Amino acid sequence: MPTTRGWAALGAGVALVVLWVVFGERLMLAVGLFLVLAIALGMAYVRSTVPRVGVTRRLTPFQVHDGDRAVVEVTLLTGRRIAQATVLDEVSGLGTARFVADRIEPQDPMTARYEVLCRPRGIYMVGPAVVQVRDPLALTEAGGTAGRIDRLVVYPAVEDLEGLPLGRGHDPTVNTSRSSFSQTGGEDFFTLREYQQGDDLRKVHWPSTAKRDELMIRQLEMPWQSRALVLLDPRASAYPDADGFEHAVRGAASAFRHLFRNGYTPTLWSGSGTGTIVGGSEAYGIAMEELASVTPVPVLDLRSALSRLRRNGIAGGVLVMVTGIPDDPVLGMYRILGNDFYRTIVMSSGSGSDDTMLQFARTGATTISSQAPDRWSGAWKQGMERSWSTASAG
Repeated sequence: MPTTRGWAALGAGVALVVLWVVFGERLMLAVGLFLVLAIALGMAYVRSTVPRVGVTRRLTPFQVHDGDRAVVEVTLLTGRRIAQATVLDEVSGLGTARFVADRIEPQDPMTARYEVLCRPRGIYMVGPAVVQVRDPLALTEAGGTAGRIDRLVVYPAVEDLEGLPLGRGHDPTVNTSRSSFSQTGGEDFFTLREYQQGDDLRKVHWPSTAKRDELMIRQLEMPWQSRALVLLDPRASAYPDADGFEHAVRGAASAFRHLFRNGYTPTLWSGSGTGTIVGGSEAYGIAMEELASVTPVPVLDLRSALSRLRRNGIAGGVLVMVTGIPDDPVLGMYRILGNDFYRTIVMSSGSGSDDTMLQFARTGATTISSQAPDRWSGAWKQGMERSWSTASAG
């Protein structure tokens, strides 16, 4: 469509044609027709150029933590010479970057970069870009979308925590005693199952095969000491305000990363399904992405949800429960899951929960309290030091 300049030119052209009709001056007709023709040719030019324009985008990195910055590089490609182009690249909810380039050649694409302050946590869509092309006289312009939609995942902010829970005990899922906990390793344990087509024959357990007269396969199990569950209470009623929930998410993310970095194979549960089990860097990203998008839920049947969780067979290691203000349902969660783990840590982001937290402490759980804008790192360190003292005394 015509630009502001184009509308002015079109109006002048039409006026000159009218004046030619009144006064019969041929020069008025010539100039008027020229202006109208320029508008028509400009429209044809921009409409045929837009489909030949492409946009590529690169996000570095495309997964960040709350408060970090991401760099977006946008490249404008064209199959023909462009007099002027404007690129609008929107990051949903965070803003729009605008670039203007003149005289773009097919062999010389335009590249521009901009930074995005990634806050708050969440999953954001980037693009598609909107490209507006003008004719050489800037009388007309046309636009369209170009390029794909990219995802920018903003994980919760995390803190560096110090200390790990110590404990001595046995696997709650079996009756035999195990050695003292070691964060750096442990024995490898196996279960046996029947052979299935496609199984590696090197994993056949021959003594059991001879005894049962059928092929039995060894299946590696996670050492019980390295299992961990980070449970984020998603109930809106557990938090006095949005800041309390966000602080809890930050605590859960920090604890999760801390355990993962120190040799645990953690499971994340934030209110749905049977938990996200982490076994590698890719799966770690999946769990963090779950925390990036988690929101409080108004109603949740904790008992049935935890029943589904227990069927996942993750008992035996460290349980980290993150909530706002601990209440009776949280105590119920602890009674259901506490016996399945040799060490429990309760993290509270709410105030006024001293009595309930004392009940947790009396049962042997490590209690950690932190309210926004305080940091979790100091409270975590103090909690670990208390747990070491208790373990030594015991």
